[in-house]
Amino acid sequence: MSEVILTDENFEQEVLQAQEPVLVDFWATWCGPCRMLAPVVEELASEFAGKVKVCKLDVDQGMNTAGKYQISSVPTLIAFKNGQIAFQAVGLQSKDALAAKLNELLK
Repeated sequence: MSEVILTDENFEQEVLQAQEPVLVDFWATWCGPCRMLAPVVEELASEFAGKVKVCKLDVDQGMNTAGKYQISSVPTLIAFKNGQIAFQAVGLQSKDALAAKLNELLK
């Protein structure tokens, strides 16, 4: 399963109303660390398919949503569970660290 592309218009439905936990990658096309993190996010989407929905929001395209969650640095990863923020990580993260946080979220 690949990542879901988010917009200001579909954020509430795809993330806040989701039945499963959701990991959102707030990123930008001009961000080098975001491009380095992209393959990690893709691998997590595959490994957690059916358990965690993985989504991406380009902050330049989804400025309202990025503003609502006070995204001032990219990449920022926020995990939501039952519409609430479960954890947040700013900057380049290792796959192992993110997988551990997601596994904790699934308990």
